Amino acid sequence: MGSEGLRWLLLGLCAVLSVSGRRAPYTADWASLDARPLPAWYDDAKFGIFIHWGVFSVPSFGSEWFWWYWQGEKDPDYELFMIKNYPKGFSYAEFAPALKAEFLDANEWAEIFEASGAKYVVFTSKHHEGFTNWGSPTSWNWNSVDNGPHRDIVGELATAVRKRKSVHFGLYHSLFEWFHPLYLSDKESNFTKQDFIRNKVMPELYDLVTSYKPELIWSDGDWEAPDTYWNSTEFLAWLYNDSPVKDVIVVNDRWGQGCYCKHGGYFNCADKYTPSELPKHKWEKCNSVDTHSWGYRRNMKLSELMDLPTIIKDLVYTVALGGNYLLNIGPASDGQIPVIFQDRLLRIGEWLKVNGEAIYSTKPWRVQTENGTVPVWYTSTSSAVYATFLTNPKQFSFQLFVPNTSENTVVTLLGNPNPLKWAPLHSSGLVMLLPDLPSTPAEAWVIKLEGVA
Repeated sequence: MGSEGLRWLLLGLCAVLSVSGRRAPYTADWASLDARPLPAWYDDAKFGIFIHWGVFSVPSFGSEWFWWYWQGEKDPDYELFMIKNYPKGFSYAEFAPALKAEFLDANEWAEIFEASGAKYVVFTSKHHEGFTNWGSPTSWNWNSVDNGPHRDIVGELATAVRKRKSVHFGLYHSLFEWFHPLYLSDKESNFTKQDFIRNKVMPELYDLVTSYKPELIWSDGDWEAPDTYWNSTEFLAWLYNDSPVKDVIVVNDRWGQGCYCKHGGYFNCADKYTPSELPKHKWEKCNSVDTHSWGYRRNMKLSELMDLPTIIKDLVYTVALGGNYLLNIGPASDGQIPVIFQDRLLRIGEWLKVNGEAIYSTKPWRVQTENGTVPVWYTSTSSAVYATFLTNPKQFSFQLFVPNTSENTVVTLLGNPNPLKWAPLHSSGLVMLLPDLPSTPAEAWVIKLEGVA
């Protein structure tokens, strides 16, 4: 074991001993860890931005799984791409120097994220290729400080995001690495060895937390091995008890085989998870503007991108069912966020400026959706219920059948200060007169109902 690996192993062991010695509130088992309340900021935030950026952004073909599809699965499309565009014998590592990030301005990124209305950001510290976007002491020459841009991208973005007080900073981290020799050796032993964990995974996770203090860790790359191999519960016990972010940290559910939708903080369950009814546990839907990839693709087509109404519909549905919505973009290797992605984010922000009170800090209502004059999705706060509709009814009369009104009921259209005229229906519900709906590229409007049950 290298000195760096030993150092971080000892730190982890000390943390565990500290936990057991002082009867810390969370022990290294799922029963204890799963009982930890989720920090309130996460449920209030509702909307975040996911950023996939790494060496895969250089070939920018197919998806962020380029290396695996090319040299793991030997997909003919990827092999043909390499034959046509690169000399024989070209290795994946040779892409790294071209990850120059010459136009990457972390403050500009953060400004765009803030303008989008996002309340948290999750950036790839390391994807399955193993390249780290900070100077990881256990990833020699395969990191953004020693190679490529020669910059600490994680550090730059953390600083820029934290200047925006309304946006929380999080990090994605892949546990496994496709072709790391230590991981492949552990895998060959049926995960009875943990050399990769001791010398790579745990040192990096402790380094990320202590150096950059993320408020969210989006774990991934766990599915080939159980959580006992990854030492997940030991790490989380330290994270919740002794880390510098113990009071604010939020994590997902990707900590080993069998953990999805079962253990961790909030649940991802699966990429683009789309439940049909209200889940019992806090959850998150991650989706990508580019429907074919999480990383940047030079060959993406406009028809393959989510348009604004589709994004808003996905956001509204997710929040109505109690989830958070994490929307992904893939910047180019030069560090620029493609203009089409910028446009999507800024237009989301424009919609949220008018309608954000129906999203942020809301809770699911007693009924999540109904088919009134048109389909609506409900959210609520302690003082109001919000009905978001994503189809222009093209008529002035508008009915909702579920809300119970009273003489104190006030009905408004967000963005319009004038109360709407309304009348109760027979047993429940109401009919209202809509004004001319303002034109919006999002094709979504919100009715605010005060004094209803």
